[in-house]
Amino acid sequence: MTRTHVPVLAGELIELLDPHVGETAIDCTFGDGGHARLVAGRIGPAGMLVCVDRDPAAEERFEAFAREVECDTRFMRMDYADALERLLEEGIEADMVYLDLGISSMQIDAWERGFSYSYDAPLDMRMDPGQELDARQVVNEWDERRLAQLFSSYGEERFARQIARAIARRRAKAPIETTNELVDTIKRAVPAPARFGGGHPAKRVFQAIRIAVNDELASLDHVLPAAWAVLRPGGRFAAISFHSLEDRRVKRFLAARARGCICPPDLPVCACSRSPEAELRTQRAVAPTPGEVADNPRAGSGRLRVARKLAVESG
Repeated sequence: MTRTHVPVLAGELIELLDPHVGETAIDCTFGDGGHARLVAGRIGPAGMLVCVDRDPAAEERFEAFAREVECDTRFMRMDYADALERLLEEGIEADMVYLDLGISSMQIDAWERGFSYSYDAPLDMRMDPGQELDARQVVNEWDERRLAQLFSSYGEERFARQIARAIARRRAKAPIETTNELVDTIKRAVPAPARFGGGHPAKRVFQAIRIAVNDELASLDHVLPAAWAVLRPGGRFAAISFHSLEDRRVKRFLAARARGCICPPDLPVCACSRSPEAELRTQRAVAPTPGEVADNPRAGSGRLRVARKLAVESG
C-alpha cells in the first residue's frame, strides 16, 4: 500500500519554531522528512540541518531528501539521545531541536515489520532491525504478570489481565508468531461489548508492545536533557507526542525549566536565586485542527509543546 506522508502539526511546528536563514536545526526523528523539508526551506543554503533516525529505511529516504534541499545536511543513524550526546561532544550548538515521537506512517504501512494490527506479518516491531529484542520475544517470553503490567502501564488497557492470561494460555500450546495470531488472541480475551465503539481492540496492546520493544519512554527521558543542552540561548525546542505518557514527560520537563524560584512559599525573600531557563511558547499542548484530523486520522492524538531556551546568568 502506498500513502502520501503527511507530517502532523506541520504548520504549527514551523510557526512556533520560527526557523531563520542560516540557523542550525536538529531533526531527531527524520522519518520521511516531512517536517525536515519545511525547516530546510526556511534556513536556506546558509543553514545546517542534522537529521537523526535509527531506522535504516529513513536513511535511504534521507539520501534523496539531501539532494533536493539547498541547506547543508547530515544524517546520523542512531538513537536520538546518543546522537545528541555525540553532537555535544563535537561542540555543536543548535538553534532548533525537534522530535516527532512514536511510530511513523511509513513504519505502519511497511506491513512486513509487524507494527500494524491491520496486516498479517511476523511479530517484530523493531524500529532498528538490528536490535535483539523484538515483539515475538515480548509476547512469548515475558511472564503473564509482566505482560499485564505492560499492557496496563504503556497501553492503558483496561482488560490487561485478561489479555495477558489469554496470551499465556495460547503460547503454552504453541508460540504466537504473527500479528494475526496476536490480534485473534486479544479479540477472544476482550468482552464482546468492548470490541465495538472504542477503536480496534488490539490497538492499545500493540502500542504497549511497540513502546517496550523500542524502549521509547526511557529513550525520551534520556533525550530531553540532551536536546536542551545542545541548544544555544535563544534556541527553540519542540516535541510532538502521540501518547499521554510521552506528553506528560515533555510537559514536566519543560515546566521544570520554565520555573523560577523554588523556595518554600512561606519564605519571605527568595534564597535560591533560581532563574527560569525556558520560556514556554505553548502554555497548553497544541492539538491538530479538526480539518487536519479529517485529512489525516492518524494525527488525532498528536500534541505539540514548544519552549525557547533563555540565557541564564551564572551565579
